Amino acid sequence: MFTKLLNWFDDRLPITATWERHLSKYPAPIGQNFWYLAGVLLVVVLVIQLISGIWLLMNYEPTAEGAFASIQYIMRDVDGGWIIRYMHTTGASAFFLLIYLHMFRGILYGSYQKPRELLWILGWLTYFILVVEGFTGYVLPWGQMSFWAAQVIFSLVGAIPLIGEDLLTWIRGDYLISGITLNRLFAFHVVVLPLALIAVVAIHILALHEVGSNNPEGVDIKKFKDEDGVPLDSVPFFPYDVLKDLVAIVFFLILFCVVIFFFPDGGGYVIEYVNYEPANNLKTPEHIVPAWYYTPFYAMLRAITFSIGPLTAKFLGLVVFGAAIVILALYPWLDKSPVKSIRYKGIYSKIGLAVFVISFFVLGYLGSVTPSPFRTLLAQIFTFTYFAYFILMPIYTKYEKCKPVPDRIIVK
Repeated sequence: MFTKLLNWFDDRLPITATWERHLSKYPAPIGQNFWYLAGVLLVVVLVIQLISGIWLLMNYEPTAEGAFASIQYIMRDVDGGWIIRYMHTTGASAFFLLIYLHMFRGILYGSYQKPRELLWILGWLTYFILVVEGFTGYVLPWGQMSFWAAQVIFSLVGAIPLIGEDLLTWIRGDYLISGITLNRLFAFHVVVLPLALIAVVAIHILALHEVGSNNPEGVDIKKFKDEDGVPLDSVPFFPYDVLKDLVAIVFFLILFCVVIFFFPDGGGYVIEYVNYEPANNLKTPEHIVPAWYYTPFYAMLRAITFSIGPLTAKFLGLVVFGAAIVILALYPWLDKSPVKSIRYKGIYSKIGLAVFVISFFVLGYLGSVTPSPFRTLLAQIFTFTYFAYFILMPIYTKYEKCKPVPDRIIVK
C-alpha cells in the first residue's frame, strides 16, 4: 500500500528522485573538516529563528507606545516567553557567527572559483539579507540602543547629496523616527526579509547540489568515477555526512542552551544593557554602538573623518561602509589564482588572508569602543588594509608561485 501511494506521488511529484539526488545518493566529498559544519548549523539556526520569531510575533506590539512594554510582557508574563526571546536573541548572534565562519571557509578553500561563482553570489546575498534582517530586528525592542542605532543608520541616508533628505523622510515615513518607522521595519522583519531569506537559502542549496560541494584540497572529484559514475573520492550524503552533522548539531545545541540559560546577555554583546531602558529621543546614550556583528563596518564608517569637495565625511563613510560589504561579492573575479585551496596557494595569498583576518578583528574591536584620535588612526589604517587585500588580489594571485595540486583528495 505504501509503495503504491509513493508511486502515485512520484508520477505527479518526483519525491524519490529528489530524495536520492539531494540526500541519499548525493556524493559528498571525503576529507571535509570542521569548517564544513557551519553550513548545516546555519540551517538549524534558521529554523530556530523562524519558530521563535513566530511565537514572539503572537505577543509583540509594533507601536512606539507598546513595543518595549510588549517585550517586557513576553519576558515576565507569557509562559516560557523569556526562553523564546533568549532563543531569538542568541540565535541572531549565532547566525552571524556561523555565516562568518561559513564565508571564511569559502575563502579558505576557494569555494567561489569556477564553477561556483553563482553559489558564492547566492551566499553573499544570504549574508546581505541577514544584515538587513538583523538591523530591522535590532530596532524592534524599541530600547535606548535600538532607537539610537536606528537614528545613526538612518541619518546616513540623509547625507546623500541632493536627494538625501527627501529619501530619508520617505524611508522613515515621518520627519522623525517614530511608530510609523517601527511599523515599516516590523513588516520587513517578519514578512519580506524572511521570505527572501528562505528563498535564497533554498536556491543556494539547490545550486550547491548542482555543481557539487568543494573540499579542502580544492580538487574536482568528478574527474575520477567508478563504473556506476559515482566519484571515487565521495560518500553518500545519507547516512555518512548526515550522521556527522547530527553530532555537530547536538554539540552546537548544547552550547546554544548554555548561552540561553547562563549567559543570555552575552556580557552585553548579545543584548546590550542599555537596551533594557525604553527608547527616549531626548536622552542620547553615552556610547552608541551597534551589535557586535556590525562593528567592523561601523569602525570603517567612523574612520572617514574628512570631506572631499561637496561630499561630506558622513556620505563618504556611507560609501566605504557599503563598499566593504559589496566588495565581498566580487571575490570570484578578483582571485586570479590557478588553484582553489589556500593549502596550495602562494605565500602572498596566505599573507594577504592573514592581514584581512587581522584587519577584520581589529576593526571589530575599534567599532565597539569609544573613538579617540589614536583609535581613529588605527581604524583608518586597517580600513586601508581591508580594501588593499581585495584591490591587490588580481595582481598577487596571478603572479605568485603555487604548489602543485594533487589529482585526488588526500585524507590526513
